[in-house]
Amino acid sequence: MLNALSSKLPAISDPFLVWRECLKHIKDNVTLMTFNTWFIPIKPLELDGVTLKVQLPSQFFWEWIDEHFNTLITKTIRQVLGPEAKLAYLINEEASAPSELRPKQSIVQNKHIEKPRQKDFESHLNPRYTFDNFIKGEGNQLARAAALAISDNPGGTSFNPLFVYGGVGLGKTHLIHAAGNKILETYPERRAIYLSSDTFTVDFVEAIQSNKVNDFSGFYRSMDVLIIDDIQFLIGKEKTQDLFFHVFNTLHQSRKQIILSSDKPPKELRGLDERLISRFQWGLTADIQPPELETRLAILKRKSDDYGMTISIEILEYIANNITSNIRELEGCLIKLLASASLNSVNIDLDLTKKIVKEIATDRKVNITIETITKIVCSYLNITEDKIRDKSRKKEIVLARQIAMYLSKELTRSSLKSIGLQFGGRDHSTVIHAHNTIEDAMSKDPSMISLVKTLKTQIEILSS
Repeated sequence: MLNALSSKLPAISDPFLVWRECLKHIKDNVTLMTFNTWFIPIKPLELDGVTLKVQLPSQFFWEWIDEHFNTLITKTIRQVLGPEAKLAYLINEEASAPSELRPKQSIVQNKHIEKPRQKDFESHLNPRYTFDNFIKGEGNQLARAAALAISDNPGGTSFNPLFVYGGVGLGKTHLIHAAGNKILETYPERRAIYLSSDTFTVDFVEAIQSNKVNDFSGFYRSMDVLIIDDIQFLIGKEKTQDLFFHVFNTLHQSRKQIILSSDKPPKELRGLDERLISRFQWGLTADIQPPELETRLAILKRKSDDYGMTISIEILEYIANNITSNIRELEGCLIKLLASASLNSVNIDLDLTKKIVKEIATDRKVNITIETITKIVCSYLNITEDKIRDKSRKKEIVLARQIAMYLSKELTRSSLKSIGLQFGGRDHSTVIHAHNTIEDAMSKDPSMISLVKTLKTQIEILSS
């Protein structure tokens, strides 16, 4: 707690004396490093009645102060100047912005920033997607760090474009929205827009039909931040790719920020213009991997808190251990749990959780095919698909075939007979033998567990 003043202070009109008195109390309540880093750089400017105006070196500096020390500062200034006292911040950002974009100094008070916001223009950014509710984990660490970096300095880093890729339901859309929202929070005068590549294509077709291609192109060239989701859907759309190529060039040359997402890295987007693939690799390509156990648990805990659900760690761990590849499914499981418990007037317990998880796993099996499993296994083990179906007894081919059969039994609803037919007309006893062989290998060899888990994850992502 703040130290109380030993005696009532005399009226003070000098802002330097007021701030010096404030610093005495602040210093008693923070570490020396914190004090030197965040409070020494603050410069008192003037005192207007009960409002002390001080200058901060940057927008980022103010945001950190406001988030971490607002309560401490408010209590301190009221203790020194009285219960109606308040601090007004003047932000000097001239040193950190390009000359043509430098804002005037901005007064900040009670989280209000006096800067012009983009007018008559819809960014289509979802305000619910922020960095605050994006759970950091090993699988998204690079992508998240890069998104934060461009949020602080859009167009001014080497991460342009920022190309984020990964499977379905892993948080790509959340992350690129968070970057856009953070940019507009920091630079509200800039023009930023989010849209899917499908929307871009549809709008382009409409522009052609209404003879407004120049207006369409000019609109997107006027953006400070262009965020395109699922860029892979431009494949096969040659005219749209050509126009986007020119929009991309204009924005990049003007040091405007471009953010793209895809299900694959640029070099794997076959059917996309080579010129675009080359440009997508100019900046940073960052992947998002399926979340590890600790991250899945953190996501479940955050989501359950958001929904006002009180769920035991035992239940959360059960969900996290059984839903491994898709963040969207984790959230869907919680929603289904809440709905089931509410509709049936029962408590959320482990039995109900197992039932819901089983239903989600069953739904997932509907989308997974033996063809997909075969494709993933052969690609990962570098074996052609025809080899896995022929009579070869080579060790590496037999192993691939047995793993594919094992995963087909585990991940699909296909009968043993159907699975056998898909692998060169083999009978059901061969499938059973393959399943038992892989299970036995997994019980003895951790590397086999890792291999099967990796393949299973890739299959589930591709089939989501």
